[in-house]
Amino acid sequence: MVDIVIKPLRQLAEMKAAVDLQKVYWGEDAEGLVPAHMLFSLAEHGGHVLGAFDGSHMVGILIGFIGTSEENETRPAMANLQIVSKRMVVLPEYRSHGLGYRLKLAQRDLALKQGIRLVTWTFDPLLAANAHLNIRKLGVVCHDYLVDYYGTEDSPGLASLGSSDRLLAEWWVTSRRVEERIEGQRPPLDLRHYLDAHTTILNPTQLGDFLVPPGTTLTPSSALALVEIPLNSAEMQKSVPALAQTWRQHTRELLRQRLVGGDSITDFVRGYYEGRERAFYVLSVGAGSPERYLLN
Repeated sequence: MVDIVIKPLRQLAEMKAAVDLQKVYWGEDAEGLVPAHMLFSLAEHGGHVLGAFDGSHMVGILIGFIGTSEENETRPAMANLQIVSKRMVVLPEYRSHGLGYRLKLAQRDLALKQGIRLVTWTFDPLLAANAHLNIRKLGVVCHDYLVDYYGTEDSPGLASLGSSDRLLAEWWVTSRRVEERIEGQRPPLDLRHYLDAHTTILNPTQLGDFLVPPGTTLTPSSALALVEIPLNSAEMQKSVPALAQTWRQHTRELLRQRLVGGDSITDFVRGYYEGRERAFYVLSVGAGSPERYLLN
C-alpha cells in the first residue's frame, strides 16, 4: 500500500475510469452512479474527485463538493460552509489496508487548504467497519439519525431490505480531538476501559449464531453509555433477513431517541466480551451539538 498514489482528477477523460470504479460497488444502475460530466463539473468548481492509483490503475476514488448547512439561517452562508463527502469506493482487493483512511486524510488536507473546518457524510449505522473508520480512526461525531434518508427502494443500492437509515458524520477537521486521533497523540479508550468503568450497555443482547437485540433497553447510569450493533450485518441480511430488519428497527428507535434527547456518538469500540468479538457505539450522554468538539 505504500506505493499507492492519491491525486485529484482534473480532466474529463479521467472521469470515465472513476465512473467505472463506482460500478464495482453500485452496479450498472445509472441512478446509483455519479456521471463523468458531473464529476468534471465538481472538480472544476471547488469540489474534488480524488483518485488512488496503483501504478496507472485506479483502485479507489473519493468524491466531495462544497455545500452549506441551513440549520442556522441567521448565520451568513460563509459561516456554514462544509465539504460534503458524497462517495468513496475502493476495489475489494484493496480494502482493509488503510486506503479509505488515506483518501479521507487527503480530503482533510483539501478542507484545510480551503479554510473549511467541517466535512460531513452519511453512513449506515449497522455497518461496523464504516463506524470503525469514521468514528474510531477519523474522530467524527454523530448527533443526527436520519430515517430512510435515501428512500426505501433497493434498486439504486442506497437502501437494503427496504430501508436506508443513516448516521450523519460530522468531521471537525481542525479540532484537537481529530488531530489526536490522526496523530496518535492520545490513544482512545478501548472496550475493556469502558466495561471496567461499569459503563451501561443500553441494549444487552442475546447470544446465538447471530446476536439478537433485546425487547427493552436500559437507562444510562453515567456520562457515557454503550450501544451494541452486530459485527456481521451484511451476512445477517443475506442469511436471516427478518433478524436484520429487527436490528434496523431496534437501532433506529434506540439511537434516534438518544440523539434527539441530546446525546452524541463520540466513539466506537470493538473487542472481546463474553467470549466473542463485539462492537459498540459510545454515547456521550447530554453532549449536545458537536460544535463543542471544536474546542476539545
